[in-house]
Amino acid sequence: MIVTRAPHWFRIVALLLLAWGMVGCVACLQQFRLGAEAMGPADDYQRALYAALPIWYNAVYAVAVGTALLGALALLVRSVLAIPLFAVSLVAVAIQFGWLFATTDIIAHRGAAAVVPFPLLIAGIAAASLGLSRHARARGWIG
Repeated sequence: MIVTRAPHWFRIVALLLLAWGMVGCVACLQQFRLGAEAMGPADDYQRALYAALPIWYNAVYAVAVGTALLGALALLVRSVLAIPLFAVSLVAVAIQFGWLFATTDIIAHRGAAAVVPFPLLIAGIAAASLGLSRHARARGWIG
């Protein structure tokens, strides 16, 4: 496929996704380093919830943010690898939050309004990133 010139907004969005990916990686590293205290002082519930996370949970988190960051880099260098990277990120986000909401009492304990909006934003950005990369491929902006 011939790679054509991408519109100016495409580079801006790719840079924003790169910044988003960097923030996600920092948050992931903070969670690895600080555990339940990563988002500030944790209460007993947060400590117990974090302690109960399965061993694979943090790995899925790392995959979600790492592939999102690499997907954004792929967009910037106009590589078709952005598509599978963003697809893996979206699947990892779905596994991460799907497991959290399906197997814990976090919604009952904290309330849906407190815990659901940010994961929905994360999933929405992951889905939009995948959609953008597919659109870019169809337009010939990546190849």
